[in-house]
Amino acid sequence: MPKRVDHEERRAQIAEALIQVAGRRGLHAVGMRDVAAEAGVSLRLVQYYFETKEKLLFYGLRHLTDRFTARVGVRLAAAGPDPGPRSTVEEMLLASLPTDQESRTFHLLYSSYAILSVTDEALAAQPFIDNPDAAEHALTGLLEQAQASGVADPGADARTEAMGLLAMAATLGTSILVGQRSSQSAIEVLRYHLDRIFTIAETSETSETSETSETSERGAGSI
Repeated sequence: MPKRVDHEERRAQIAEALIQVAGRRGLHAVGMRDVAAEAGVSLRLVQYYFETKEKLLFYGLRHLTDRFTARVGVRLAAAGPDPGPRSTVEEMLLASLPTDQESRTFHLLYSSYAILSVTDEALAAQPFIDNPDAAEHALTGLLEQAQASGVADPGADARTEAMGLLAMAATLGTSILVGQRSSQSAIEVLRYHLDRIFTIAETSETSETSETSETSERGAGSI
């Protein structure tokens, strides 16, 4: 009985090959024949699953984005069951910096796709991000949550700060790729700005102090 082919598994195999080749040579230099050789399959098979190079790039970058999302999830899980808004924002931003091979590949290909789509109508017609503002909405919500909890500057505009942090992380990531600064330097810059926004450290001591203060006030009022 012939072995049943898992088409999604085969697509993922080809997408991984694309990511590996593009990470070494650059997205612009990758052809379908290169991807086929990397995946160990025929060119005809790659063309069967992805009729054009644009469709292959589209699927490959979507696959890479899913991997990045999973990477963020792992970092957040490692931060504990209830990391708080500051830690969550920090982990999201740090995950996007090219500090290892996987994150370097993600940043390089993500940026390359965006640049290529400016002049390539076929790429521009099928953006690989379903909701390009998802990260901005998520960070805005976390900053608003922090403001409501009293651990972030109440006078700051949450959405503007979120936009600024994302733009900063993207620019710092590029500066790491081109060797302008070290990853540690970029991390310190991000944390500097987070310290500016989050005016009170998220600690159990802060929570206990707040509760003690409220208890004292209630006690004084009853005298």
